[in-house]
Amino acid sequence: MRISDRAQSVAPFYVMQVAKRAQALAADLGAGQPRMLYLNIGEPDFTAPPPVQAAAQRAIEAGLTQYTPALGLPALRKRISAWYAQRHGLDVPARRIVVTAGASAGLQLACLALFNPGDEVLMPDPSYPCNRHILASIGARARLLSSAAANRFQLDPAGIAQAWSAQTVGVLIASPSNPTGTSVDPQVLRDIHAEVRARGGILLMDEIYLGLSFDERYGQTALALGEDVVSINSFSKYFSMTGWRLGWLVLPDALVDVVERLAQNLYICASTVAQHAALACFEPESLAIYEERRAAYQARRDAFIPGLRALGFDVPVMPDGAFYAWADASALFDRLGVHDSAALVERMMRETHVVATPSVDFSEHDRGTHVRFSTASSIEDLTEALQRLQRWLA
Repeated sequence: MRISDRAQSVAPFYVMQVAKRAQALAADLGAGQPRMLYLNIGEPDFTAPPPVQAAAQRAIEAGLTQYTPALGLPALRKRISAWYAQRHGLDVPARRIVVTAGASAGLQLACLALFNPGDEVLMPDPSYPCNRHILASIGARARLLSSAAANRFQLDPAGIAQAWSAQTVGVLIASPSNPTGTSVDPQVLRDIHAEVRARGGILLMDEIYLGLSFDERYGQTALALGEDVVSINSFSKYFSMTGWRLGWLVLPDALVDVVERLAQNLYICASTVAQHAALACFEPESLAIYEERRAAYQARRDAFIPGLRALGFDVPVMPDGAFYAWADASALFDRLGVHDSAALVERMMRETHVVATPSVDFSEHDRGTHVRFSTASSIEDLTEALQRLQRWLA
């Protein structure tokens, strides 16, 4: 069968490949063997809280399952607008908010509206692989700029200015980032925005982990920089609705009609039941639960990162949000008889039943030195994982 060049240019999502390998190993575990501890996938172990589940049930019972407008339920767009005012003190009109079928669909829509085949978008390295694969799927190109711990594994204005070419049309930044859990310094972000604006480019911000910021300095939306910023957000992480596939965009006014046309043709609307359920995310009872969970994620980070460092994994920048640790494991390679992080992850998975993700998914410049651990699991699982790794390395 003939396969399109575009489809063949999109690499596999290695996180999911590792997950499949881990599940196959888990299926073969004999009685008495320790269970797999999955620190590889960025999925909260929390599910949608009771008020959200109840709202979904009410919507189904009331027959509220038909198409919504392509831009989303007006009531939900208003709730999201009110949330920006409540949490960030920012006026984001509901007319600029588009409800999407997950943040991934939101980024697809934004990229289709903004970029042509051959366009180049600057991104930090390391970064979330699916974002660059979405660009590839429309014929655009992600140009990854190596970022270091000194810059919190994020881009800086000077690097953007130096890398900008005739093909460059924008910059895509995640803050907090997957896989590093680090955010862009606010002043650096202002300077980046000014640099991109001066060159006539567009700044896209992946803010799906913004609700899981642990430091007020970094926990501010880039939308405060100006109405020309495009923000991609999600109900998956902070709001614990991963499988509901619901997200949103905040767009400049000029893009709303364009994105509406694209959404109408590509998927009509986001899940109606998920949208009705999401209305309950903003109730005081739900928000109180989400804030308790945010504190729990911070406690997991505070327990796990020092434990990793004590074992010889180098985490040079403490994550300020999300639920990841980006750890340099190269100091352990000789000890374990491995040559890169992919081999380390495979051996660790087989011998300790602790699963992580090697750097191959997230970086073109990393020479197989780093491992991403997810701290979205319970504190008990994280503690057990550290204990298993300690015994293994001993």
